[in-house]
Amino acid sequence: MQGDIVQMGAYIGAGLACMGMGGSAIGVGNVAGNFLSGALRNPSAAAGQTATLFIGIAFAEALGIFSFLVALLLMFAV
Repeated sequence: MQGDIVQMGAYIGAGLACMGMGGSAIGVGNVAGNFLSGALRNPSAAAGQTATLFIGIAFAEALGIFSFLVALLLMFAV
């Protein structure tokens, strides 16, 4: 009985950790949407902000990958 409760807790924790992947998807959408909105307002400044766009997308995706790794650790290492 004790091991079952610990296993259920690990699954619940892994599910909660996976919510970070959804948050990172929302973050990438916000970053790309705001960039496109700004690029349409001032097309001449868009070329200078492309590197910033890629850095923002990379950070948002990294957070999603980290949350996935935490979920895997909770499921298989605990």
